[in-house]
Amino acid sequence: MTKDVIALTPTMPDLNTVLAGLYAGGPDLGVNTTADGAVVQLCAPDGRPLVSVEAPILVHIPGETTRLLDCPAPDGPVWWTEARASTAVAEAGRLAGSFAGRLATVLGGTVWPPEAATTDVVPLTTDVTAVPVPTTATPAVDVLTTTTAVVIQDRPLVPLTSWLADALRTATAADRALQIVTPPTARLTLPTRTALRGLPSRWVVQHPEHGYYDGLSGAILHWKNGTFTPVRDNNGTAQAAEAFETVTGTGERQLLLALRTRHPADTDLVLGRALETAFHHLTDAPPAGWSTAEPVNLPWSTRQLTDLARSRAPQPTWLVAVGRPDRPALATARVTRTPAGVEEDITLALGYGTDETPPLNAIEPLATALATEHGLATLLTSLRTARRDLTVPPHLEAPPIPVALTLGHNEVEHIDRTRAEHPPLGPTPTRLGHPARPALHYPLGEGTDPRSWVTFQHLTRHLKQG
Repeated sequence: MTKDVIALTPTMPDLNTVLAGLYAGGPDLGVNTTADGAVVQLCAPDGRPLVSVEAPILVHIPGETTRLLDCPAPDGPVWWTEARASTAVAEAGRLAGSFAGRLATVLGGTVWPPEAATTDVVPLTTDVTAVPVPTTATPAVDVLTTTTAVVIQDRPLVPLTSWLADALRTATAADRALQIVTPPTARLTLPTRTALRGLPSRWVVQHPEHGYYDGLSGAILHWKNGTFTPVRDNNGTAQAAEAFETVTGTGERQLLLALRTRHPADTDLVLGRALETAFHHLTDAPPAGWSTAEPVNLPWSTRQLTDLARSRAPQPTWLVAVGRPDRPALATARVTRTPAGVEEDITLALGYGTDETPPLNAIEPLATALATEHGLATLLTSLRTARRDLTVPPHLEAPPIPVALTLGHNEVEHIDRTRAEHPPLGPTPTRLGHPARPALHYPLGEGTDPRSWVTFQHLTRHLKQG
């Protein structure tokens, strides 16, 4: 049974309903609050947390609950109340299910996963005095060592919830790796995949036949010195797990854009417009919603995300945006204050089925709009064979193949326009925008020929010279 249980209700759980849910363990258990009251914990008599319940989130975005729960679910608006059970005490999972079941029964909602729902009182029979006291106060973390925070997730799709985002921030601040352990049936959302970028943070897959392996690289892993690390042979080489290399093609594809913008840091700056423009060109609609974690719960608003980034400056702001349910589109963006101004680093992914054609003809017009109106620095467009739903499975996926590279006019001037316009081995760039200060757009192919990487490497090597 999963250790995460979610109540989806049409109305917000009030205090009395939450208290009724917390009575799932009977009168002998206690209640505590953390995170300035944002998390309520059901505790054993000795005070250790058994179930941690996050403040309810109102999800407005159509299709968001179905996307993250990987099954049909009530569409928005819906209140999402997530409970996470301790993995150290056997009854904790059933306590979380009873808490969520009570909320759903009182408010007329549903529970995910459905089999976890109950309204029974779950007495604590484990002798908690024999269970080691957890060394972490972060609800999402199951094992904490001097080097690593380990999170165990047993759910079909692992989103970057506020639980995980908090675990990542805490681990990073303490100079620890974040390692997520899942069964081989699990997949990651792209925001979770992005959060694990950079070793020694890892996605650790626990396979019943193949042991532990890295869900992103395939390296066989073992637990050593308080962290999951690759098993290496006498030559120091890591081996890939057999389960990772087993791939079944579906014919589905993803269009990927890596976009960076730079703006003067003035009071009139509105962020998010470059991302909004990309959505319009590629999906014929703006993003449906945005948030700083999953589920995405806020309707799209460039003004609101600008206000958030400004309130957090000079610290960076990270956010995620989603598109409509009928067109899988998911973006992450990081807003950073730099000496040059305010930069947005955006990654946008769009999914296409076997009967759908990625809109490659929209890339050059999009690049023109970004260069002339939204402070484009660089745009790299690529295409890959991967799942239409944009989730990340724990097996080998083909690398993306570059389609086009675009340089904004400031980048062109920094490189030297004459050199940028005449790469000796091609491709010949197209001028975009203002004739006196053009951006340059380099076509690299249709995203089907791996030799485009050679062309791209020759081009970037030429551009970096001088």
